[in-house]
Amino acid sequence: MAGQRRRRESFADGRERRAAIDDPAVVLEAAARFLEARPRSVAEVRRRLGRAGYRSDLVDGAIARLSELGMLDDEAFGRAWVESRDRARPRGEIALRRELSLKGVDRAIVDELLDERRADAAVDSAGASVDLVAARRLLVRHERALARVADPRQRRQRAYALLARNGFDPETCREASASFLATDN
Repeated sequence: MAGQRRRRESFADGRERRAAIDDPAVVLEAAARFLEARPRSVAEVRRRLGRAGYRSDLVDGAIARLSELGMLDDEAFGRAWVESRDRARPRGEIALRRELSLKGVDRAIVDELLDERRADAAVDSAGASVDLVAARRLLVRHERALARVADPRQRRQRAYALLARNGFDPETCREASASFLATDN
């Protein structure tokens, strides 16, 4: 036995085996394992379990139970996602909307979260919007790379492009890149 290798189950065989499962506890366990790494949205869990081949009625039951236990909550997930982005990898409202939409968070919840973000934002002394503050933080993070560009016009274009790629609206890109270059000189 030591010399024999265990044959690995194919994806199709695994799906077929999971489709035959009747025990809701098995599906609940699979969903809980998926949630161990990080919080997920309801749609992410539903997609993952569906792709794995579990029956839809068992998936619905597992999602309902995880929601009852408070382990699965789109609003809490979205709030944590936005806070994490604001803290670690600043993004504009456009990017945050897109990311949460891809995660399957309902549009009404996203609207509510981004309204909260705007309302709760600590307005700096200049009265800047939350997106402008985040854009400035992103530019500061990339300050060394931008400083290597000798031509001020190209530096401004690169700063603008960086902000646009990270989901900031054109007005915020323009204002942040201009103020960044003004403090750079």
